[in-house]
Amino acid sequence: MVTLESCEGGPVPNRLTDASSPYLRQHAGNPVDWYEWSQEAFERARGEDKPVFLSVGYSSCHWCHVMAHESFEDTEVAGVLNDRFVAVKVDREERPDIDSVYMTAVQAMTGQGGWPMSVFLTPDGTPFFGGTYWPRDSRQGMPGFLQVLTAVDTAWRDQRDQVLATGGRLARHLQAANDLDGGAATVDAEVADTAAQLCVRAWDRDFGGFGQAPKFPQAMTIDFLLAHHVRT
Repeated sequence: MVTLESCEGGPVPNRLTDASSPYLRQHAGNPVDWYEWSQEAFERARGEDKPVFLSVGYSSCHWCHVMAHESFEDTEVAGVLNDRFVAVKVDREERPDIDSVYMTAVQAMTGQGGWPMSVFLTPDGTPFFGGTYWPRDSRQGMPGFLQVLTAVDTAWRDQRDQVLATGGRLARHLQAANDLDGGAATVDAEVADTAAQLCVRAWDRDFGGFGQAPKFPQAMTIDFLLAHHVRT
């Protein structure tokens, strides 16, 4: 099994050491051979005929840190990931577009979503299996991450047709959910006014942001409000 270690046995920083995201840089010392989301990662997956393991999280996510400590810092887990998969790490706050697409897939597969989001993809980026947090070892009815990796690797090698069929069904679901082929819709002015009013009501005047739950930057909401202000 391949892990990222120096000749002295210590960890060697992986590709994430130069990432712009502080969350990704937190994983720079993992023995996992992480890639950022990039063409290079998927080209390697195609060239080596391996599935992609996509892990999406963010800095303040408790279970992201738990899974990182239990699994991504573990040399046995890293060895399996590095041998059998191409591992990609994404910060959902930096790439909400990627997070949104694959969260829809995970929700379709499992009926729920959350972070860390863990998704297995074909080399063309099509999801075929996924979930959220998995403990390193099986417990309380939850499969262990090592068990999941072994099962996915076996399915990829021995049941490729089923894997691709599952991916095809999910791709069609994602296309329908996101209306990828649809044209631009015209929004009625009254609907836009109502949406703007709801945003204003949700504004947290004490701490900023929208709503009372833990907040993330909502660029699309702010862009909408600015555009609505200009129009009105």
